[in-house]
Amino acid sequence: MSEQSKSSQAPDRTPHVVIAGAGIAGVQTAVALREQGWPGAITLLGDEPHQPYDRPPLSKAVLLGKAEGSAFDVDFAGLGISLHLSRPVTGLVPDAHVIETAEGPVPYDYAVLATGAEPIALPGSEGLPGVHLLRTLDDAKRLRPVLAAQHEIVVVGAGWIGAEFATAAREAGCAVTVVEAADRPLAGALPAEVAAHMTRWYADAGAELRTGARVASVTAGAVTLADGTALPADAVVVGIGARPATGWLAGSGVEVSPRDGSVLADEQLRTSVADVYAVGDCASFPSARYGARLLIHHWDNALQGPRTVAENIVRGEAEGVAYDPVPYFWSEQFGRFVQYVGHHGDADELVWRGDPAGAAWSVLWLRGEGGPREAQSDRGDGGRRAGRLVALLAVGRPRDLAQGRKLIERGTLLDRERAANASVPLKAAAR
Repeated sequence: MSEQSKSSQAPDRTPHVVIAGAGIAGVQTAVALREQGWPGAITLLGDEPHQPYDRPPLSKAVLLGKAEGSAFDVDFAGLGISLHLSRPVTGLVPDAHVIETAEGPVPYDYAVLATGAEPIALPGSEGLPGVHLLRTLDDAKRLRPVLAAQHEIVVVGAGWIGAEFATAAREAGCAVTVVEAADRPLAGALPAEVAAHMTRWYADAGAELRTGARVASVTAGAVTLADGTALPADAVVVGIGARPATGWLAGSGVEVSPRDGSVLADEQLRTSVADVYAVGDCASFPSARYGARLLIHHWDNALQGPRTVAENIVRGEAEGVAYDPVPYFWSEQFGRFVQYVGHHGDADELVWRGDPAGAAWSVLWLRGEGGPREAQSDRGDGGRRAGRLVALLAVGRPRDLAQGRKLIERGTLLDRERAANASVPLKAAAR
């Protein structure tokens, strides 16, 4: 046998990274691997037929017909990334180092789990005509004609996605009623005293908000609430949250949170099985900065985490780096640009900055040196109260957000009185 024949029969030893999921976290992991010098093969498995795309425009430009899509500007072939569309993953077999798909197993040296999250359906509404979710490009395209026809729409859920969809629907001229089971919008994200000032945004935009309203049933043309109220609905849009898309990992040995279904990644975004990482909406990670395990369903986390995963794969575990970002997200709703940075707890001190009845204001969360409950007693120069900035919500105050993000990253102590003065630059309140 010739040397050429022996070579052609030799197994391929090129190291191979296989990424499950072709959303922003998966795409950015593939790109970051090349940027950081990964020399081996990269395979990206996506479950949709579309070229990988960004999701934020779905509830804005794409939904309103101002854009056809939001595909990433990535030359996959030029980067040597093998992209497989319409190929959802079905299982992971760590002992064999393969990811299972309907088209057969895909072997890996390293696997990255980036399957994101899937929207929670309203019980009893699955498969009903006129009931919509908003998570994918196809979802947005199905909703376009609904908005164009200026229908009566009921939105279930007054969270971030519900508010953004209601904003777009009102812009399109639809009659919009938003029903929320909690006593306020954004109940799972913000304290009552903050969310209360966002309630009037709905009425100002011409949308009706019903809080403390539980859905009893959905039928053709109507949503019936638990108190018997029937709301006319040409269409129903459900925005009651999302859960990590991790069901496909059952039996794999990858440890998943029994509470929220997230992959329990470590500080380097490694999973509980060797050579497998997890990133983006499907994974939670321990934050030394906040002393808590964080599950962040936001774009910035799906952008930052892949850089850490890529660096750790390229460097190897011995030189691995930890992932501990300052979380950040934004939302455009009812003519306002809302930004949040950091992570707060119920016991952190809340400080207002500006008039929440106005167009621009911020909220700060301060924490004392000894823990959340000590923020009010931690005193700096002159005996005035001080606290470490851990989170900030900015409505129409981008400068507060930019300065606050840097202060949080540095762990800066703020003078509480100066921080509360909206006319003083936030950075000038630093101790």
